[in-house]
Amino acid sequence: MGALVQTTIREKDLHTTTMRSAGQLIKRSLINTRRLPSAFFPTLAMPIFNMVSFSGTFFALTKLPGFPTDRSVNWFMPLGLAMGSAFSGVGLGFSLIRDLENGFYDRLRMSPTSRVSLIVGPILATWIRVTLVSIVVFIAGFLLGARPTAGVMSYVCSLVAALGISTIGAGWGLGLGYRFQDMRGAAIMQLSIFLTMFMSTAQVPLNVMTGWLHTVARFNPITNIFRLSRSGWVNSTDPGHLSWSSVYGGLLAIAILSILSLIFALRSLKKIDN
Repeated sequence: MGALVQTTIREKDLHTTTMRSAGQLIKRSLINTRRLPSAFFPTLAMPIFNMVSFSGTFFALTKLPGFPTDRSVNWFMPLGLAMGSAFSGVGLGFSLIRDLENGFYDRLRMSPTSRVSLIVGPILATWIRVTLVSIVVFIAGFLLGARPTAGVMSYVCSLVAALGISTIGAGWGLGLGYRFQDMRGAAIMQLSIFLTMFMSTAQVPLNVMTGWLHTVARFNPITNIFRLSRSGWVNSTDPGHLSWSSVYGGLLAIAILSILSLIFALRSLKKIDN
């Protein structure tokens, strides 16, 4: 009985230490954002730039038969937000590589805490930054003419998609950072994000695609995440409401890809410890 009590106490202490360590890593990440706004600015500028440039350049896409909205900004705002969130998550890989190269990460690994905190802390900090970026993008989108078709839930779905895709990107970026431990992994991080994004329904809906791109986009899970992000910004059969068919695929894709990417990050971290 005594051994069981001691084990329970140790587990509680480990959980407390893990959360405390994760909290300190969140604080450090946010302080670095304040001290180095130049590192945060691209994350904020990218979704707004993409939204403005794509919606202005490709506004004629809305004239295509079957295009789900007559506002190009409604289509491209979720795209810009998703891309910015993905690169915000992958950016953790760049930060990790810098910490590995300057020796700071060795100090973190020597600390008496769970290795989970080394992943959870930065990801939670990324969620905070992505939420702030999302608010700015929503305001900018409204000023450019974006109008929701499902009220508050339109913003909720886009935010959930942004947080989900940032988690996927974070797990992928951290995993590659742990594997390569230098800037060789940076090119893979960036290239993989661009490929998965633009080989989906980033530019046009699935129903107007043809050829091999249609096949690839159909099976690309990012297509489902885009459908979730745009579900409250495009025309629906029930105006003012969201359909479950446009939401569940994105939620499922986020859950599966997040789990896989975080497992990849944890296993890659264990390789460093070994």
